[in-house]
Amino acid sequence: MALRLYDTKTAEIRDFEPLDPGRVSLYYCGATVQGRPHVGHVRSAVAFDVLIRWLEATGLEVLSVRNVTDIDDKILEKSAASYAEDFQPSEDYPAAEPWFALAYRFEQAFHAAYDALGVRRPRCEPRATGHITEMHALVQRMIDAGHAYPAEDGSGDVYFDVRSWPAYGELTRQSADDMQDAPDADPRGKRDPRDFALWKGRKEGDPETAAWDSPWGRGRPGWHLECSAMSTKYLGRTFDIHGGGLDLRFPHHENELAQSAAAGDGFARFWLHNGMVTYEGQKMSKSVGNTISPEEMLAMARPKAVRYFLGQAHYRSQLDYRPGSLQEAEAALERVENFLARAVPVSDAGGSRLPEEFAAAMNDDLNVPAALGVLHETVRAGNTALAEGEHEAAGQRAGEVHRMLGVLGLNDVPEPEAAGGGPEAGALSQLVESRLTARAEAKRTKDFARADAIRDQLTAAGVVVEDTPDGASWTLKKVEA
Repeated sequence: MALRLYDTKTAEIRDFEPLDPGRVSLYYCGATVQGRPHVGHVRSAVAFDVLIRWLEATGLEVLSVRNVTDIDDKILEKSAASYAEDFQPSEDYPAAEPWFALAYRFEQAFHAAYDALGVRRPRCEPRATGHITEMHALVQRMIDAGHAYPAEDGSGDVYFDVRSWPAYGELTRQSADDMQDAPDADPRGKRDPRDFALWKGRKEGDPETAAWDSPWGRGRPGWHLECSAMSTKYLGRTFDIHGGGLDLRFPHHENELAQSAAAGDGFARFWLHNGMVTYEGQKMSKSVGNTISPEEMLAMARPKAVRYFLGQAHYRSQLDYRPGSLQEAEAALERVENFLARAVPVSDAGGSRLPEEFAAAMNDDLNVPAALGVLHETVRAGNTALAEGEHEAAGQRAGEVHRMLGVLGLNDVPEPEAAGGGPEAGALSQLVESRLTARAEAKRTKDFARADAIRDQLTAAGVVVEDTPDGASWTLKKVEA
């Protein structure tokens, strides 16, 4: 059975054949690094990590690109707020932090979350600020084609002319007449309220470091422009798959598609979008108080169980979190691990084969729930074989289980070093890392008394801290027998 994927643009499941035989080009939207990752970010990363692993398991080479949006209105706003006299600093948002320092710090927080869940790094992870030249070239192509225009008010803004592109709205199947105005802060230079910014002229009060020279004046790129420029830079003007969270379909991906197509690019052949994460059926909201963060999940369960939970639903469906979800994931994993602890894997010269039913499920638009059903059925068959003394058959089932776990990314999730794994170890790791982050911030602001006090607290609790050129690391103090 050939791989079939649901294409958001055509609203149908289609056979997938890569543009370049044997090689898949894939771009999925990464983080806008204005704050710590939320559970939706990590769910998306897990979903596309599984896709990449499955493509590779079928013998395809995958050139994966995941961007980092390190210049953005919200990044600048949060940095500017940190310089205000009445600003109340916190561990996440210290006082007087330049925008680029804030962005880099949170970029590392995303990497830590991805690494904790066994999400492999992409082949390329470009930052928006490193691709200004490519963005200028793309804007100029749109202007030359009659689909973009510099604002006539001297602001330095450049806008996409929505009315000039009849196909605008094709990704989300809506008419431009029914759309709300584009949410740009200063719309004075627009011809139409729905036109969106490609290049934003520097405004009074913007940091000088957050502006670049351009043919239209100093400024910075619009959000949508960044992804179009970076994806085609590394994957070509036509590539196989563009992915991201369902919340990015409009306006972000709609605008990407419009501007790239208007510039003459074929752009993405397939559009894949993962569903949202809810809390007991309700949209997560800080104001309601029904949110849960990746850190909180990792404090309640080991990383492998968190990944199992985040990846267990079909990637396009809503994933609902409720109290007990992680414990259920842990119980499911334990059934698998208990079997593997009793069976010795047997493999042929080419390695254990994946069950045909598992492959069929994965080829059916990444039907992970059905694939997990095959995994657990294989475990049950292996346990039956063990009970009947058929150790070779049990070993064969164990080999198949290992292969399936590898495709789902569950073999590559690092266990917490402390306390030998489990939810207690995850909680300890999160608490210690939180204190080390606070200590690093105290050292950065030259509050050495506070930094020393945090280290003393950790030492008293049996945590040995070692400062290295790459930052602080920690281990538990060995207890003498």
